[in-house]
Amino acid sequence: MTAKDVGKPAILMPDEQRAVWFLGALIRIRAGADSTAGQLAVLEHEGERGYNSPLHRHDLDEETFLVLDGELRVEIDGQARAVGAGGVAFLPRRLPHAFVVTSPQARFLTLHTPAGFDRFAVEAGTPWSTASAPPDLPPDPAALAAMAGAYGIEIIGPPPTV
Repeated sequence: MTAKDVGKPAILMPDEQRAVWFLGALIRIRAGADSTAGQLAVLEHEGERGYNSPLHRHDLDEETFLVLDGELRVEIDGQARAVGAGGVAFLPRRLPHAFVVTSPQARFLTLHTPAGFDRFAVEAGTPWSTASAPPDLPPDPAALAAMAGAYGIEIIGPPPTV
């Protein structure tokens, strides 16, 4: 293997990473498409009870959840499973899924292979700063669905509730 066969490494310090409010939670993009040559996106989510995603599927990427603190209910193709701290949920592309935070708060990573979801979160989200608070209004479902579609994500149903 030669040096040209190997991708460019990325070491990203917190001050080099982006953060956005997305669907009412804080998402820190720990590594995104721009730093991984599009191969991987790692996002850290911090959300309160009720933070959720609409039922959707990714046509272009696999999504893996790694719960760091708290608990989620992950709904996969009509089946619901609790995933607590240390738990992992791997979701192959095109598999309908959604999640909801069921504990008072949760912190979890999502890994997307290849990257792309990170760009969707930035486009659909609101930039975060130390002085900012989450937007009061939920995103318009039709606008969110249109943005998602541009990233190979199809929203197919409402989000789960606690």
